[in-house]
Amino acid sequence: MSLFYLKEKLEARIEELGKYRFSKIVELSDWLVVEDETKEAKYPPKDFSSAATFSVGDTWKGRDFYLWVKKEIEMPDVDDLYLYLNFGHTGGGYNSGFESLMFINGKPYQGVDSNHKEVKIADEFRGKKVEVALKLWSGLEGGGPEQIQVHQFKQAELSQMMVPVDELFYYADAINKTVKELGQDNPIQYKLSHVLNHAINQINWIEPGSQTFYTSVAKAVSELSEGIAAIPKDEMITVTAVGHTHIDVAWLWRLKHTREKAARSFSTVLRLMEEYPEYIFLQTQPQLYKYIKEDYPEIYAKIKERVAEGRWEADGSMWLEADCNIPSGESLTRQILHGAKFIKEEFNQDIHYLWLPDVFGYSWALPQILTKSGIDTFMTTKISWNQFNRMPHDTFKWKGMDGSEVLTHFITTPEPGKENSWESNWYYTYNGELEPETVLGVYNAYRDKNINDELLISYGFGDGGGGVNRDMLEKRRKLDKIPGLPKVQTGKAVDYFDRLQETFKNTDEYVHTWDGELYLEYHRGTYTSQAYVKKANRQSELLLRQLEILFSLMEMKGQEAYPKVEIFNMWETVLRNQFHDIIPGSSIKEVYQDHRIEMEGLFKEAQSLLAPLQSVGDSQTVCNFANWQRSILAELPFLLDNQVYVDEAGEVIETYANGEVLYGLISNVPALGQKMIHVTEKQEMAQIPTVAVVDSNQIETDFYLIQWNKSGQLTSVFDKELKREVLSGTGNVLQLFEDKPMNFDAWDIDIYYQEKFQELAAQEIIVKPANALYQCVEFIYRFGESTIKQEMRLYPHTRRIDFVTDIDWQERQQLLKAKFDVAVRATYATYDIQYGNVRRANNWNTSWEMAKFETVAHQWMDMSQRDFGVSILNDSKYGCDVKDQTMRLSLLKGAIHPDPTADMGQHHFTYSLYPHRGDFIEGKTIQEAWEINEKPLVLNGSIGTLPQITTTQDATIVIDTIKKAEDGNGWIIRAHEYAGTDQTVDLTIEGLTWWRETDLLERNIGEVKDKQPSLTFAPYEIKTIRFGK
Repeated sequence: MSLFYLKEKLEARIEELGKYRFSKIVELSDWLVVEDETKEAKYPPKDFSSAATFSVGDTWKGRDFYLWVKKEIEMPDVDDLYLYLNFGHTGGGYNSGFESLMFINGKPYQGVDSNHKEVKIADEFRGKKVEVALKLWSGLEGGGPEQIQVHQFKQAELSQMMVPVDELFYYADAINKTVKELGQDNPIQYKLSHVLNHAINQINWIEPGSQTFYTSVAKAVSELSEGIAAIPKDEMITVTAVGHTHIDVAWLWRLKHTREKAARSFSTVLRLMEEYPEYIFLQTQPQLYKYIKEDYPEIYAKIKERVAEGRWEADGSMWLEADCNIPSGESLTRQILHGAKFIKEEFNQDIHYLWLPDVFGYSWALPQILTKSGIDTFMTTKISWNQFNRMPHDTFKWKGMDGSEVLTHFITTPEPGKENSWESNWYYTYNGELEPETVLGVYNAYRDKNINDELLISYGFGDGGGGVNRDMLEKRRKLDKIPGLPKVQTGKAVDYFDRLQETFKNTDEYVHTWDGELYLEYHRGTYTSQAYVKKANRQSELLLRQLEILFSLMEMKGQEAYPKVEIFNMWETVLRNQFHDIIPGSSIKEVYQDHRIEMEGLFKEAQSLLAPLQSVGDSQTVCNFANWQRSILAELPFLLDNQVYVDEAGEVIETYANGEVLYGLISNVPALGQKMIHVTEKQEMAQIPTVAVVDSNQIETDFYLIQWNKSGQLTSVFDKELKREVLSGTGNVLQLFEDKPMNFDAWDIDIYYQEKFQELAAQEIIVKPANALYQCVEFIYRFGESTIKQEMRLYPHTRRIDFVTDIDWQERQQLLKAKFDVAVRATYATYDIQYGNVRRANNWNTSWEMAKFETVAHQWMDMSQRDFGVSILNDSKYGCDVKDQTMRLSLLKGAIHPDPTADMGQHHFTYSLYPHRGDFIEGKTIQEAWEINEKPLVLNGSIGTLPQITTTQDATIVIDTIKKAEDGNGWIIRAHEYAGTDQTVDLTIEGLTWWRETDLLERNIGEVKDKQPSLTFAPYEIKTIRFGK
């Protein structure tokens, strides 16, 4: 404590000074108000004849409630005129509560909320009568049970800003906070304190608000500026500050609310740019630009002007900030393709970096996707939320599974005032504030100071938008001048990343390389929450692939025009719903109600595209969109009792009617081809072949002898072909865990969840009647308020053991897993991910391995030794864990926040046990997983013989798409290598006349060739070619 209480005195004087920044001209009490019952109006209504009076002091309330308020105001002809408005309370991060958009004379002007109460009136309105209107939104509760939002109209007045007071307030506040941060060992703090105290002492406080007072303040500003300028500012550190607002496209609000948030936030940006010409703003999500273009073309036109000037940065690569765990590799590619296309067509800008500050983990496929899209830099902050381990570097090379590298940078901006132990250790934010604590902290926390002394801060309120306010822009100006602090300069992210690239390219210091996925040690529940969203995503990705391949082949033959616009728009629906709070399952209930409507619309649109291909008759075309030959278990139209299906060779197709579905096994459907089947009269009653021999607690097929106990748990799976036991303990054990995470319910599974669980016991075990296609044993479980009906299906045509599952799920804060103890000795498991696979340790030797106690896989996970392995396949699940010899698949989670009803209801899914010879490559795990994932496409009638596309036999590649090129010039084929081997693959395309290689954005990178393609793949490499006829 200072003997003269200097610290306390300065704080008190600065706080008091803030009260005199504005001089009130007139109070604006009585407004007109009407409710927007449609909740959809974008512009002020013309008719206020039914309006009530809305006065300062009035309370208004509702949930997702809209009011229009209006007042005609005579604007004084004075300088620095501001409208000060306070209609309600905005929650932290704009995650709840009040927001509004203000209009002047019917045109959007600025967002008004708790952080943007001051609205500067443009000079064009001085001395004129104008109509001011605001669209007030009550907001929502921010997740959890629905709550009415209550707000009070507290203030509305016209004021003149007293510029010297405003200047002194911000300057003094910044200096005083700097003194606190520098500490007693830094001599600069004493100089700053002396200069600040001297300036504050110039203020005449006898009559605050008088002319004498304002004259003394002006003198204080002058002396403070001169005093600070006299202290050398020779810091070597530079902070580049880019304005930003993080707008979650949906989260604790719906997509429709996001459109409104974007309008409010962007109109505020444009308004502040007029006042602060140095202000540079970044917005990365083209989905938001499209919303603005549709809703408020006048705002969009101004944005385009600012982009052309270089003051508004449109970059960041993806259509929106997508989750990177759940979407397929092709989806991640389309995120960038759609994003780059929009930014180029609308703003004539290229993309340069991937900006994903708030995503819950980063796939090992990303570096290759980025480099093959021309992107050399990746930025995030979310990895700082790790629970157990801090990443060793903040700027480094990230190497992908194929060996591609991108420079990766973590923003290290601290949250000011955070005291939570793990947060204060390494928690950083993308919603930065500009304070002495943050501009010093971003450097102090940075781990690569030996190479780089320029850091990046993205500043502005966010999550629900809001963005930068005048307070932040004033602080930026002041912080840049204060000795003892880094230089704080405005700039564009692209320019910062260019300089960062040069710094790390030219250094002779060690630059770290991280070779592997960037796994977030947090939010592990997002692999499982909201199961329908995951299932719809998987189905839609595969459906769009089918449509693209089918219509490409048909157009190549000249049969049907490729529905380019329709498929592009369907992809946009899928991409929108891959936003990092929609697909992870971490949004409110209404978001998932909207999601279901959108996805059901997409599936109907697909059927409408296929409808013209259907014809009436007794023939069916069974399509195979995999690049390997398959035997397909397909759903077929029902037959009369005296009818059967036969293939082109006249062989009878085995069928079985299971309830409302008729299944048929169509053998040897060619790769990327079709097979015709026909209806004919049944010649004689065929004898149903014996698929299995069933006893009270066991079943035997040509492949297995399987036994179970009275609870329905598998106790033995003996592989007759490989002559070995598959299980080391029990199998298909349904485990129900207490799931009460410490912080974020839908997001998290915490490591202690394994301490408390029960194993479900089947109340009924029923052997179903035999049929020609499979033998089925049904297990029925009842627990809590929920019921599981599960069929274990064994087939004569495949070694796969399917568990076809129907659940009525009603449990809260419970996690359901299926467990298999497998007789495999290995120290790692392999997991299917985008464009390849990743190995993860199945032990907890280190804290890094322990932290991965729940991980993500797509269609399969596998644990193998050299001669034998076991895969767990699934058709719609992502969460899983493998430890020692136990493999578990996460099936359902019962989160209560932010959606209290998450996952309640009916679920249908399939997972499989698949023992195999050798590893997952030799055992053809990928091919077997495909069978339960891609719903076979069966068309009524014939579509003729389509062009054949074949690959080298047994090539370890997957064709990811065959599609029309975005520019209409030819078609695109993309494939990836999945076994981790170098290989040359011959691709034969019927009718091909030319081809050339492209990048993932379909930009040509190779010479035109006229022979059939021969492609050399490196391990896990993605290849894309353009070809024509």
